[in-house]
Amino acid sequence: MASQHDIRPGQSIELLKELHILTRDGKMNQDSRRKLKQVYHLFQFIEPLLQGLKNDRGDLVLVDHGAGKSYLGFILYDLFFKTLNDASLIYGIETREELVQSTTALAQRLQFPGMRFLNLSVAESITSDKLPEKVDMVTALHACNTATDDAIRFALHKKAQHIVLVPCCQAEVAGVLRRKKALSLGAGALAELWRHPLHTREFGSHATNVLRCLQLQAHGYDVTVTELVGWEHSMKNELIIATWKNLPRRKPAERLQNLLALLGIQEMQDRFFIPDAPASRSTP
Repeated sequence: MASQHDIRPGQSIELLKELHILTRDGKMNQDSRRKLKQVYHLFQFIEPLLQGLKNDRGDLVLVDHGAGKSYLGFILYDLFFKTLNDASLIYGIETREELVQSTTALAQRLQFPGMRFLNLSVAESITSDKLPEKVDMVTALHACNTATDDAIRFALHKKAQHIVLVPCCQAEVAGVLRRKKALSLGAGALAELWRHPLHTREFGSHATNVLRCLQLQAHGYDVTVTELVGWEHSMKNELIIATWKNLPRRKPAERLQNLLALLGIQEMQDRFFIPDAPASRSTP
């Protein structure tokens, strides 16, 4: 049986069984324990943000991008949203229709009426009338490669107050660095940081997240970066939390452009887009 210390008070045992974190007889293997530990640890970061939003705004709208089987969305709803007794909603955005169908059915079985699952691409989700004009929080847990950037683009368009990201498998920057490696090595010693294939992958992943943080800062967000759980639990371990505070934008925008130029990847500026003429916005 799963230890009572593994499961948070108030957590639905039926939900954990439906998510295959617990077996039908209530047992939990090491892989499931690790997965649950990651989601719970992320919940510890998200819960105070949600509580602050609830105190300030009342009804909440959270959008989980690249939701997959929606482990995070279901845990958030079970531990926080289901006790609110208001019109707060969690939307799970997923491009795989079969997962949208299965998570919709699960929410109905569990009687979680405030959960919605939509079969949409990022571009579609930005303009879809199935989503509100503004959202309070956007999450993306292990959204692979450019899916994290897509979630950022959605969050910026929807003027999200909080953006919570755990990036995964980012390969796009590494691919550009690899393609331009010979030219970069000829230009100076900086490219030694990604000369070897393993370093290209690791440095590309690191550079991607640095650029994402600068992008968010260039839109007025305060950004913190920390590890999600110990490295023994997951190598996809970087947690980025951005909170909109209407901070100065010019310097991070300049640093973003300078870093793209320094790395020789100016062609990627559309991916890490910044506002042409950043204007202040009232607190959403």
